[in-house]
Amino acid sequence: MGDTVRLGIIGLGAEGGMYAKLISEGKVPTMTIGAICDILPEKKQAADDLGVPFFTDYTEMVASGEVDAVVTTVPHYLHPEMGIHALEHGVHALVEKPVGVYTKQARELIDFAASKPDLQFGVFFNQRTNPLYQDLRELISSGELGKLRHTSWTITTWWRPQPYYAQSAWRATWGGEGGGVLVNQAPHQLDLWQWVCGVPRSVFAKVGYGFRRDIAVEDEVNALVDFGEGATGSFITCVHDLPGTDRLEILCDRGKVVVDDSNTVTITRLVQDEKELSASMDVDAVRRLFTGQLDRAELMTTETKDYGSVWGAQHAEVLRNFAAAVRGEEELLAPGADGIHGVRLANAIHLSSWLGREVSIENFDEDTYLSELNARITAEGTFETRS
Repeated sequence: MGDTVRLGIIGLGAEGGMYAKLISEGKVPTMTIGAICDILPEKKQAADDLGVPFFTDYTEMVASGEVDAVVTTVPHYLHPEMGIHALEHGVHALVEKPVGVYTKQARELIDFAASKPDLQFGVFFNQRTNPLYQDLRELISSGELGKLRHTSWTITTWWRPQPYYAQSAWRATWGGEGGGVLVNQAPHQLDLWQWVCGVPRSVFAKVGYGFRRDIAVEDEVNALVDFGEGATGSFITCVHDLPGTDRLEILCDRGKVVVDDSNTVTITRLVQDEKELSASMDVDAVRRLFTGQLDRAELMTTETKDYGSVWGAQHAEVLRNFAAAVRGEEELLAPGADGIHGVRLANAIHLSSWLGREVSIENFDEDTYLSELNARITAEGTFETRS
């Protein structure tokens, strides 16, 4: 390998095009475009403009010797098979989210990647590069705020008008995409939520399928999860909220964190554990509290920080980190094996809503999920069932 990692881009759509732009503009100095692959022959012009080889078959690109690694910006069901093929032929793999549509499929890729320890296998969780979430994860894991009590994430900034779903025949179908907002728009938040707060044990969900869009898959989700030891969480997402909300709250024994729009964080730290504060407060302090005479600064401190955002910076950082991992210089920020958590939670939310009961995440019944998914694929009558 030379000084730079030669990346093969499989699928030159919106995402693949953005990665090509970032690399060609020098935003990822340790990476070059090795080749481009797309099933549409007309995309060859873009490859010609960049001066790189073009392929319509990704297996030919992998075998060409033109690439050291590939990124899979293709429909979700294809991520595992393309990742496995690349790794099988000695090429590093960076797969787009989600790593698979269902856990059995995702595990096949993850298990195969584990048999190739000399190759890098990453998942494109670009929001893990956001310093806000990196700092938040460090804060929660440090134990400074105590144990988790409750967390909620309302992420409804995914407004999609009806024509969006008409762009491709596979969109918003069980057989082509494998779901709706949970597998297309919200995987980043499903990942970050568990990355910061831990993996929940079970979930009960109420899900709307074609609630406000003419689609078969989910366009609204309300999920309640159990983290164990009394800690709970709620996750709300949809594609029909035009103004939208992005608000994450994490309540712990010694404080609270509120994140707005993924760029502003407010951290409230209690002077001592909330239960201890409650037990030690005398009657006079209670009176002053409820008459507005008690200075809340005696109980807590609050700080707010605005992290801002730069378009494309997160994606460029994932590519840079992946290239550094390939070169043996850094550990992956988002190892591919981490992708199973978001897939399993999304699957469990679906399954809970289909069965009308709480579903275990720790002991997830992936066979039942796949059976239920295939029943929906069969009802569509357009795509083959999955195994």
